[in-house]
Amino acid sequence: MVRRHFKRLDIQDCNLIYKTYIRPHVEYCIQAWAPHLAKDIQLLENVQKAATSLVQELRKFSYNDRLQKLGLTSLKDRRERGDMIEVYKLLSRKEQINSNQFFTVATNYYGLRGHDKKIIKERCRLDTRKFFFSQRVVNRWNKLPAEVVNATSVNAFKNAYDRYYAKEMDV
Repeated sequence: MVRRHFKRLDIQDCNLIYKTYIRPHVEYCIQAWAPHLAKDIQLLENVQKAATSLVQELRKFSYNDRLQKLGLTSLKDRRERGDMIEVYKLLSRKEQINSNQFFTVATNYYGLRGHDKKIIKERCRLDTRKFFFSQRVVNRWNKLPAEVVNATSVNAFKNAYDRYYAKEMDV
């Protein structure tokens, strides 16, 4: 539909149209239904790939270069960031939901490594359970440093997580 209605898009117009009309549909309720099969992840990524190629002057670049020039991140990275924000909200009681419905916080923390809000990963027999929100976020959450996890607000958490993630990508 965007291709039909816009003959030429520049970077600012593409960003505005993509963030307003396309990305909300691709990311709607993503923490609940996040795909885990490679084919499903690729289908979602293809939507963003097609949207980034709408800008005529960026078509000659690779997908990752187009993302960088548009100031976007991959949908996989956005899903992981959204998952971490939701875990933070649940564990810090920013949501009106009891976090015990999702997670069991480790009680045998002795100050040895990491932070004191580590989550226990439950054993699961089936793949369907393995990819639930409460299971897929545990390893990534437990790897976060204490300064990220102990943020005072959601915005402080987002900023600290973004700094940590940028540093992690540079290494």
